[in-house]
Amino acid sequence: MSIKKSQVCNLPPETKLIGKWHKRPYKIIKELGNGATGTVYLAHSPEGLVALKMGLNSMAITSEVNVLKHFSKVQGQVLGPSLIDVDDWITPEGNIPFYAMEYLKGQDLFTFIRGKGSEWIGIFMVQLLGDLDRLHQAGWVFGDLKPDNLMIVGPPPRVRWLDVGGTTLLGRSIKEYTEFYDRGYWGLGTRVAEPSYDLFAVAMIIINTCYQNRFEKNGEGIKQLKEKIQKQPVLKQYEAVLLNALQGKYQNAQLMKKDVINSINRSKHSIPPANKTQASIKKPNKKLVHKKKEKSSGILETFLFASFLLLAYILYLFGQMM
Repeated sequence: MSIKKSQVCNLPPETKLIGKWHKRPYKIIKELGNGATGTVYLAHSPEGLVALKMGLNSMAITSEVNVLKHFSKVQGQVLGPSLIDVDDWITPEGNIPFYAMEYLKGQDLFTFIRGKGSEWIGIFMVQLLGDLDRLHQAGWVFGDLKPDNLMIVGPPPRVRWLDVGGTTLLGRSIKEYTEFYDRGYWGLGTRVAEPSYDLFAVAMIIINTCYQNRFEKNGEGIKQLKEKIQKQPVLKQYEAVLLNALQGKYQNAQLMKKDVINSINRSKHSIPPANKTQASIKKPNKKLVHKKKEKSSGILETFLFASFLLLAYILYLFGQMM
């Protein structure tokens, strides 16, 4: 019996369900998002809050579960949410496959950058590219990479992935994509799952941070995107990196990551230190230097005296215990 989309997309809050096989109870709190393969809900569970993915067919759910299981075996940072449970929900209309995963609580990328500043763009690019490199080396491409599938958690702030529904084995056709982040939409490449497909999406995410009302293509491809980059000072800092990624010139994420780090370093060095011009540099005041030395010496003496008293007290306590 086929499952209708309305059965998994419109579950009201307080809906209760129990897994057919593992008998774990869940109670729906609210919808978190939906896509081509199903809907994700925030839910109460015996383990606390979880993200519950209700699927339209068992094959799609099984594929996503296999990806999450594989992620857990990849060395280094956790790539996706931790998998908690896999089961079926029995309904009068048929069995609905689902899985429960770690609920990542944090801020979306745009909200975080608006609050903390554009300097975080480079930091998150470095984090994301490091994770993508581990994913690619494991034989997968993320596919549907976009801000909706990213979350900033912490502290310390860290970018994490939310939905692995579009993850595709290397060499196969991308199974899910969103036009704005898809190189095929812009006429700049195929939809074959390869590292450069994800790296194009990373570049578009960065462009999206400055153009949050996504613009449509005008048929000029890379020329249009280059003009958009050059109109934004934040993007110009990474212009060479973004253009290389958009044109598929990076063979792997590590090469792009290295160039992002170099761009960040160049940006830091290009800003002259405040009040450090040649005219403002003065010779040190000898009396002031002497006073600072006296102050440092006094602090050292006080520290040594305090240490001596502490040692004497410890010896006294030790003697009392003997």
